[in-house]
Amino acid sequence: MESGIPAFRGAQGMWEKFDPAEYATIGAFLRDPEKVWEMLSEMIDVLKGASPNPAHYGLAEMERRRILRSVITQNVDGLHQAAGSGRVIEYHGNPRELVCVACWRRYPSLEKIAEGMPPRCRCGEILKPDIVFFGEPIPWMAQEQAEEEARNCGVLLVIGTSAQVSPACDIPRIAKERGAFIIEINPEETSLTAGITDLHLPGIASEIVGRLVELLGKSSRDGEPGH
Repeated sequence: MESGIPAFRGAQGMWEKFDPAEYATIGAFLRDPEKVWEMLSEMIDVLKGASPNPAHYGLAEMERRRILRSVITQNVDGLHQAAGSGRVIEYHGNPRELVCVACWRRYPSLEKIAEGMPPRCRCGEILKPDIVFFGEPIPWMAQEQAEEEARNCGVLLVIGTSAQVSPACDIPRIAKERGAFIIEINPEETSLTAGITDLHLPGIASEIVGRLVELLGKSSRDGEPGH
């Protein structure tokens, strides 16, 4: 909850309150969109009150120094962009727009939500945030870009993920197969730790990323490579 957003999994997570089988699948949305919007409206309220934490700012600083090439995120909160990251691949979409699953019209989210809940398209159908529900494919462009980055990176940082959701959890494996060095920053071990991760840094992302930025800055000042 470093940015004011609880994790979806675990104690006090969103899935403790809302069963994902009832609220987070595309089938659930198509069956009963008004019910699913009970969860979505709460999620959007939480996102509106969120702000970047030191990990977001640290990654943006690494990009500014040309140490980091891109960020691949499963999050839908837009906090990487808010912190200053320019190359952000949103693997699971974002809620900035709403889309009609009947006629595919798009609308700015906050404007449409202000008109009333649940938000509706001009055609009368209930709108869906442009995020990936369980059972939906990853946006083609995001998946292509993410896998391309994984195939061509020298070092991959894996930060704050449970590594349980496919195909996102395959990104480190793709990088590893191409010879990348995998650094995992997580408080606890994941399915990646034993067989994929080269270096596990246990702890809170904001503290460890901040320390990495400091160390990289020091090595650059000392005349050593910064990456």
